[in-house]
Amino acid sequence: MEANLQPEETPATPPALPVQDESAFEQEALERLKAGRDKMLGEIRRVIVGQEQVIDELMIVLFSGSHCLITGAPGLAKTLLIRTISQILDLKFKRIQFTPDLMPSDITGTEIIDEDRATGHRELRFIEGPVFTNILLADEINRTPPKTQAALLEAMEERQVTVAGDVRELEKPFFVLATQNPIELEGTYPLPEAQLDRFMLNIRIDYLSEADELTVATTTTSTHKDAPQSVFSGEDMTAFARLVRMVPIAEPVARYAVNLCQASRPDRPEAYDFIKDWVSWGAGTRGSQNLILGAKARALLQGRYHVSISDIQAIAGPVLRHRILTNFRAEADHASVEDIIQKLLEAVPQPKSGL
Repeated sequence: MEANLQPEETPATPPALPVQDESAFEQEALERLKAGRDKMLGEIRRVIVGQEQVIDELMIVLFSGSHCLITGAPGLAKTLLIRTISQILDLKFKRIQFTPDLMPSDITGTEIIDEDRATGHRELRFIEGPVFTNILLADEINRTPPKTQAALLEAMEERQVTVAGDVRELEKPFFVLATQNPIELEGTYPLPEAQLDRFMLNIRIDYLSEADELTVATTTTSTHKDAPQSVFSGEDMTAFARLVRMVPIAEPVARYAVNLCQASRPDRPEAYDFIKDWVSWGAGTRGSQNLILGAKARALLQGRYHVSISDIQAIAGPVLRHRILTNFRAEADHASVEDIIQKLLEAVPQPKSGL
């Protein structure tokens, strides 16, 4: 069907651009993305104090067109951060408060019997759930059982929902920005591995510094309110995501990303001893894909049109921390996922070219 929309004279493979045109395109892409980043940061800073790394990682997710999980204790402005993002982007926004009694149909929607009072004729009518939006805030996603959590699987991967045998497409762009409390807290359910794997990054948010907390405490207890302004549309974010995917990556850098993920798998004969001892499940192929995609976004957001080893290493933590499952021996040895990721970064050889 899509082929019919193109003019018949359009060649199947477009001719390569002259070198000067490629250079001009790269520069335009860099300037456009950097301007977008600066605008978003300016609006976020009107509401959110501190949390520089959290915001940088969230920007990588948004400009990649992906989903993210924000983990932290209650009261650290996780929900406020996502709501602020929804105000900056001129997109539809809906929030689901995940609770133990939430049902899958409360997310995806359901069919009801609709009766025409004049004729008495009855028919099924689909009522859309909150998943039919552009930005979905899944608040405290780990406070509902896995059955309900799984209702987001198809939406996050395929950008569609199947209800009563009918496939319904979601609007583009579509982001799931979920928050969760640390799993040790009472009343939480671990997210299934398949659910976790669909989040590009697991962003950890921690307590503010004394100076930042003082600023928050004084400004939020006064009458001053500074709401962010909308700066981007859905078309803008879709274009940015396309630009990110167009960034070239050298084969040695891509291989390094793949090697990091493969080295996290304990069933490989050549696995490191600490992986065999502490890990029961390692990162899959989505880990490699998200390492590369996130590194591309980070490079562009920093004004570069190439991916370096430092980009891969910088996002290894948020990409891998929810994809590596530790065992009881790791708990006994007090070895955390962060420790394992750090040892991986130290153990996996880097390309000799120094990219």
